[in-house]
Amino acid sequence: MPLKSEGVSKTKAFLYGSLSGIVEPIGAIITILLTNMVVSVLPYLLSFAAGAMIYVVAEELIPESHSGEHSNVGTIGLALGFVLMMVLDVALG
Repeated sequence: MPLKSEGVSKTKAFLYGSLSGIVEPIGAIITILLTNMVVSVLPYLLSFAAGAMIYVVAEELIPESHSGEHSNVGTIGLALGFVLMMVLDVALG
């Protein structure tokens, strides 16, 4: 729709939109093929991805948590709260 509103034809807009999404199945196929090779480090890779997502949520989706002069306090508090929640989850089953 944004391309169409800028004057691009319907066919080209559809083609560009389709081409922008083609990387997802290609990435999925590559991931499936490489999974057997990295099975021993997969938990570490997944935990890194989860940590990156928590950081993005803390920094970008909750902007009030990093406004002002003590901008890291909100992020550190979120991380500590998450760690406490996980420890309690594991400890209490």
